[in-house]
Amino acid sequence: MFGKRILAFLGVVVITFGVIAWTSPTLVKDVKLGLDLAGGFEVLYEAEPYEGGTAVTPESLKQTAKSLERRIDSAGLVEPEITTEGSNRIRVRLPGVENDAEVRELLAKPINLTFRAPDGTIKLTGTDFKENSAGIAFNDLNQPIVTIELKDAKKFEDVTRSLIGQYLAIYLDTEEISSPGVNEAIPGGSAVITLGNSSVEEAKELRDLINMGSLPLKLTEKYTMSVGAKLGMDSLKDTVTAGIIGSLIVLAFMIVIFRVPGFVASITIITYAWLLLLVQNLMNATLTLPGIAAFVLGVGMAVDANIITAERIKEEIRSGKSMLSSLKAGSKNSFRTIMDANVTSIIASVVLYYIGDGAIKGFALTMIFSILVSVVTNIFFARFLLTLLVRSNKFMKPGYYGVKEAEIREL
Repeated sequence: MFGKRILAFLGVVVITFGVIAWTSPTLVKDVKLGLDLAGGFEVLYEAEPYEGGTAVTPESLKQTAKSLERRIDSAGLVEPEITTEGSNRIRVRLPGVENDAEVRELLAKPINLTFRAPDGTIKLTGTDFKENSAGIAFNDLNQPIVTIELKDAKKFEDVTRSLIGQYLAIYLDTEEISSPGVNEAIPGGSAVITLGNSSVEEAKELRDLINMGSLPLKLTEKYTMSVGAKLGMDSLKDTVTAGIIGSLIVLAFMIVIFRVPGFVASITIITYAWLLLLVQNLMNATLTLPGIAAFVLGVGMAVDANIITAERIKEEIRSGKSMLSSLKAGSKNSFRTIMDANVTSIIASVVLYYIGDGAIKGFALTMIFSILVSVVTNIFFARFLLTLLVRSNKFMKPGYYGVKEAEIREL
């Protein structure tokens, strides 16, 4: 029976480390690096309406950010990271991009939504539509259609009359989005675009594009940063090297001071680091220098959790309790302290996430997930491994837990 528990412990550890060794190369390879590590270009824009336009709204800011993303995608650049900040700002990050002058010229262009005749003549622009008025409806065949409203009903009627039997192609910049046919002159300034057998998602995309074109904003650069790829990789190399050296020193300290609990803590901390990397990849999160800082801080908090548990167990052993009773009482008494610290850290991280922006959000999000992963590995997994060892009756000496015989009080 006792031998089975030792075998179970060894089996769990071997399987865990085997999975870590097998998957780690792929996880590391798939890590999505931010521009401060991979190099690239970042620009912060301040949005304002063109002369005669309406004030910037959350909807117009969001639509403008979408247009920038679509423009970058159509240019064949790397996957962008575009976020809105505050009431009138848009931040664009492009890891791996070196020619920032060309990118800045591309992004600075206003949204150019046009409706063109078959000969390429521009008949309507996004500003001819009422702001944010495009919507989705369904015809008698339950097919999605896009409804639109124009500012000048007479102009729209004249345009449609001149194109009866032809089509009015919709362009975003130089890309043709759709080409609805014109069957008759349309008075009243309201019309529908029939999409045939297109899906609801395609109809939503067309609706968003038209709304995007009716909410033009002028973008002014407020801040730019360009990081060379070599500089970014040097920063990553130095940070990772420092983290590995620091972690090895901490693990050695845990084993020397706390013996068996320290050995178990080393196993769970390594598992914690691997599991957090897995969670980052599953979330498709971008790893930045602040994110690595949160990662290292999370390792420190994981060590703290193990130290608190080990010290509580030592206190119970010194009080004269049996080893199993000391483990149960020490784990129970430490749980509340650890969870109180973790909950307050999560609250602080949530506040940082909602108030901060950019790198602050990345730091806060990494902290939240590192704490959750730490609870799983450094509390429950560590307790499970320690219980297997104690119940095996092979590690019953107080010295295995950093307690001298002379320190134990008689009950």
